[in-house]
Amino acid sequence: MRLMISWCSCLVIFGLLRASHRASVVAYNITPSEPLFPNQTLVSSGNIFELGFFKLSGSENQYIGIRYKNLMPSKIVWVANRERPLVYKDRSAKLTIGSDGNLKLMDGQENIVWSTNVSSRSNHTSAVLLDSGNFVLQDENYAHIWESFEDPTDTLLPTMRLEVNVKTRVKKLLISWRSDSDPFPGSFSTGLTYETPPQIFTWNGSTPYRRGGQWDKSKFVGIPTMDQSYKSGYTVEQDTQQGTTYFSVKVYNIFGYLFIYSEGSVKLMYWDDRAMKWSKGWASANDTCPIYGTCGPFGVCNSLNSPICRCIYGFVPKSNEEWNSGNWTRGCVREMELNCQKNTSTLTSTNVKEDEFWQMSRMRLPDSADYVLDVEDEEGCESWCRRNCSCLAYSYVSTIGCMVWNKDLIDLREFPTAGEDLSVRVAHVKAGGSPHKAVIISLSTIAGIMFFAVFVFVLCKWKTGNLNKIRRLLDLVDTPEKSTKLTQGNAWQEQLKQDDSLELTLYSFDSILLATNKFSTTSKLGQGGFGSVYKGKLKDGKEVAVKRLSSTSAQGVEEFKNEIILISKLQHRNLVKLVGYCIEGEEKILLYEYLSNKSLDAFLFDSRKKAELDWGKRFQIIQGIARGLLYLHRDSCRRVIHRDLKVSNILLNEKMNPKISDFGLARMFEGTEVLVNTQKIVGTRGYMSPEYVMGGIFSERSDVYSFGVLLLEIVSGKKNTAMYDQGHLNLLSYAWQLWSDGKALDLTDVAMAVSSPLEVTRCIHVGLLCVQDHAPDRPNMLNVVLILSGESDLPQPRQPIFTFQAEMPNRSIPSQQESIWSVNTITNTVVEGR
Repeated sequence: MRLMISWCSCLVIFGLLRASHRASVVAYNITPSEPLFPNQTLVSSGNIFELGFFKLSGSENQYIGIRYKNLMPSKIVWVANRERPLVYKDRSAKLTIGSDGNLKLMDGQENIVWSTNVSSRSNHTSAVLLDSGNFVLQDENYAHIWESFEDPTDTLLPTMRLEVNVKTRVKKLLISWRSDSDPFPGSFSTGLTYETPPQIFTWNGSTPYRRGGQWDKSKFVGIPTMDQSYKSGYTVEQDTQQGTTYFSVKVYNIFGYLFIYSEGSVKLMYWDDRAMKWSKGWASANDTCPIYGTCGPFGVCNSLNSPICRCIYGFVPKSNEEWNSGNWTRGCVREMELNCQKNTSTLTSTNVKEDEFWQMSRMRLPDSADYVLDVEDEEGCESWCRRNCSCLAYSYVSTIGCMVWNKDLIDLREFPTAGEDLSVRVAHVKAGGSPHKAVIISLSTIAGIMFFAVFVFVLCKWKTGNLNKIRRLLDLVDTPEKSTKLTQGNAWQEQLKQDDSLELTLYSFDSILLATNKFSTTSKLGQGGFGSVYKGKLKDGKEVAVKRLSSTSAQGVEEFKNEIILISKLQHRNLVKLVGYCIEGEEKILLYEYLSNKSLDAFLFDSRKKAELDWGKRFQIIQGIARGLLYLHRDSCRRVIHRDLKVSNILLNEKMNPKISDFGLARMFEGTEVLVNTQKIVGTRGYMSPEYVMGGIFSERSDVYSFGVLLLEIVSGKKNTAMYDQGHLNLLSYAWQLWSDGKALDLTDVAMAVSSPLEVTRCIHVGLLCVQDHAPDRPNMLNVVLILSGESDLPQPRQPIFTFQAEMPNRSIPSQQESIWSVNTITNTVVEGR
């Protein structure tokens, strides 16, 4: 009896071990004799992908599919039986190979739930999962006779292709899930169109939903960020002989995919090793404009406008009532009939003018061009269109050719940047303007412009008058000899008291001594080329930063005057506020608002404190600096060029909000004066633009260059001039090398967790655009602000060649130029004389 019990116990244990073995052992292929059961998984040789049975949360259905292995949450990239699920409790289901050599998914009752349908010449087929994520059925010679890449679901993996064939009309699409918990084919699909050039489309059923525009051999012109912003390797290949067009995407590595959500949006995702999560590399726009035909025929959509729809010039809403209520889908109609369509025989008459073409820029071109002509240039394109009255619009794109539209123009969109030019045929009288309407419009426009000009003129004159008063007062301190005269100091003080419009307070030197504890070393915040900065506390308890100009500095008086004149009237949340000054004897002192966190470099370049700057704070700082510069360049009464933007001139308040400081080197201009040549080169090594260092030419784009350097420093946590040990001349060359190698995120500070790779990549992209060698290639600050907020498209940067600033201090400067350099490592400096 004991022997029998012992033997039975052994059988039970053996059975349990066998079951456990079957549950824990992974398979590397499927054969007719070795099917795959629910407790097993088929794994690729490199352990990148696995195939197996799964169920979704909240569902009792069971499916078999492919997902990434060991990446959580694991993305399911392919489902075999999405239309016919198994019952989850059916543990006898299996994936096997039948006698005909096909893969078959069988339920517990031996019913075929899903199968491949190929004619195999061999009875010795097997199935394996490749490291690319492709599940293949192969014959005895390892030739692929079926593969999952040929039968996509909602996900496009690297090396996988979508395709259309114009001859057979076969189309392979990505088809969304019905919901996040139901892989049944949903309403939305994404793929290519049959036309030439092909377009990328998303359909809702058979109705167009989103459109990416025509392929121009590098990108889809309706989604300029898709290729240029993140170098994701989107490609379209055409086999003209077979009539097949293929679309594929390559990400930085195999751990990435493009897929369509159940609600119709498309996203590119990649695995972020640092954050250990899936991150978004690109996504279809989430505003109203991308919805196909939002503004109807001949309507233009611009998501930055309000309302977002407008009619093309020469067109009016088809229904004013609907248009005004926000229903734009019926679009616009021509306000005046084309002359060429009235009576073609009268076109030779001298009293009939030819139609004109109205050009629109930065456009997503209309859907479905009727012709693509092979002409040499845009003039040939226009000439052809002029000769053919049926041509309603044309666009010449050098990499595509001359596209012509003969039907209603649908799904037009205007971008802030990028896009293509589109020329639309309009009646000559409309192109020139209706005589009566033109007079009314012209008079109204002129009156408006004159009113605005007078307003701006009066405002600027008022401010100029105040500033001139300050200049006259500051002229009293041009020389130490003048400043020693007490009567002149009294005259200064009396004149200031009489000018109630000035918001600056004149402080006595005694009050400054009291506030700074007689400029004690314990109150000292920093030392610069033109003096020292101290923390002070006024009688009313207000804390201030006190900049005391050194009496031995030859250049200091001019910069001191400039700073008072310039920023006494500037008011912006991202500019340091000047609250007062003191001129007494030889003392020249400025008082600023005190910012508790001091300067950005105190955090950014401190190995212990830089961890306090997470990405959220850094991005907040970047945006704040950009808004402050935009105010200086465009929104203040006079345009201001800072000329010494650097990390130590960015101060931080208690909430880590940035404020631009040190306007001693800034220049102010009236009207449209934006380009200046100077013999006095001032600024900081590593931050100055090429045209400024080499030719003394500075403009708004010089500040943009400095901003680009500053931005890259904030992202990387490295100084621009401290990259020698890594084999690069400076940070710019290092950033460009990583960008060109597709490793942009490697630039990020190791002390910072990357919470938003999309924002980081966009910032690096903006930084490289800002440091382009040629000033016109750099964006202005308005475009920078729009780009940082995700509201603008980005061109591709070129390699910044100008990288020798680090060597400049050791080079001789021509004698006619006076060079002033400031030191980046000093917290509150303005400039430091050589």
